[in-house]
Amino acid sequence: MANHKSAIKRNKQNKVRNARNTHIRSTMRTLVKQVREAAAAGEKDAAQEALAKAIPYIDKTSTKGVIHKATASRKISRLTKLVNSLA
Repeated sequence: MANHKSAIKRNKQNKVRNARNTHIRSTMRTLVKQVREAAAAGEKDAAQEALAKAIPYIDKTSTKGVIHKATASRKISRLTKLVNSLA
C-alpha cells in the first residue's frame, strides 16, 4: 500500500484513468463487433451504418491514447475492406 501522499494520489489517478480507458476500449470493441456481425450476416446497409459509427470512435480512441494510432488505422482499414467486399 502507498505510504506517501503523492503515491496515494497517483493510485487514485490510476484507478480513474484505468476505468475511463477500459470503458473507451470496451465501447470501441462493441462497435467493431457490430460491423463484423452485420458483414457476416451479409447486410450491407447495416454494415455501412455500423462502420460510419465505428470509424470516428476508433479515431477518438487513438487520440485519447487508449490504442496506438497505427492500430487504429489498421482496424479502420480492415473494417472498410470487409464492408467494401460485400458489394
